[in-house]
Amino acid sequence: MHLARLWLTDFRCYESLDLTLPPGCTVITGANGQGKTSLLEAIDWIATGRSFRGVADSALARAGSDAAIVRVDAMRGSGVVRVEAEIRASGRNRILVNGQPLAKRRDLGDSVRATIFSPDDLELIKGGPAQRRGFIDDLLSQSAPRYEVVRSDYDRVLRQRNALLKGGVRDTDARTTLEVFDTQLAQTGSQLIRARLRLTDRLLPAISQAYADLAREEPAVRARYEVEWSQSTLTDDAKEIEEEILRSLIIMQSKEIERGVTLVGPHRDDWRIELHGLEARSTASQGEQRSLALALRLGGHRVVTEVLGEEPLLLLDDVFSELDPARSEALVANLPKGQTLLTTASLLPDGVKADRWLRVESGMVSEVE
Repeated sequence: MHLARLWLTDFRCYESLDLTLPPGCTVITGANGQGKTSLLEAIDWIATGRSFRGVADSALARAGSDAAIVRVDAMRGSGVVRVEAEIRASGRNRILVNGQPLAKRRDLGDSVRATIFSPDDLELIKGGPAQRRGFIDDLLSQSAPRYEVVRSDYDRVLRQRNALLKGGVRDTDARTTLEVFDTQLAQTGSQLIRARLRLTDRLLPAISQAYADLAREEPAVRARYEVEWSQSTLTDDAKEIEEEILRSLIIMQSKEIERGVTLVGPHRDDWRIELHGLEARSTASQGEQRSLALALRLGGHRVVTEVLGEEPLLLLDDVFSELDPARSEALVANLPKGQTLLTTASLLPDGVKADRWLRVESGMVSEVE
């Protein structure tokens, strides 16, 4: 698949834009703050229904506008798919796929899929467990969309259980309700953990190879899924995981009631990444961490392509500013064959072959000869 056309109206700094895109590589240049990243943000929103910058939808509408409009034509094996989104500064967004309303935002990935790398991805390595859990769960949603429902169900049960614990478990009715939530938490949590374990087993070799390609060295990346609430080594057997969650909930019940929060479940887990046998978060150099963060994205991109048989769009935001010349050249040599859009405020490394070269200045896009 690839994006053939992108229209923007009142999105960020863009009053109006109509842009055709080739199936190969598009390079987008320009000084900082001119709107390069906003182009990738608009495309990724159409794929995920949210900003990869972590801002609210209300921030996406141009100053003085009630809504931002993003429209794309995606070329798929079955033909052209048009996705249109009205992202409102306040109120409910409106999304259409081939003219039909989309009921659930999470279904956007059925029409457009994208992998995006940005400088903020360094937090996947340097940040806390929540960043890595989010990375795994987002990749799950792309490669196996049914797990988005599982994650949603788990989050709902977790919120309800936490509300009960926070309010106090003081009578028989509350304890009966807690038992119901325990069962639901174990059922949904076991499915989520099982899916994570299977994905990370498949993901690790792809990440290790991607890092080796960038660093031009033998594969040296290892990772382990860590469960702090259990002393057992979890397999990918859902029934065994469910039983372990229930067992741990019984053990931790008094502490959970005392603290008013759920201490057992996949929302507490981590995926610890090691480089050369040492934890990357605390021992890898800044350059190694940057390369490793990019390897996570490239590895995930490869896995999604393998699972679905269709390559997502690859969006690289200012990636070369984060890499030394040798690793920049290695990235260029190992770029996937599908459609790539990359932004840069500086010179590009040798070997970049652009099918289209654009310059952005103050929200205006022009062709570079």
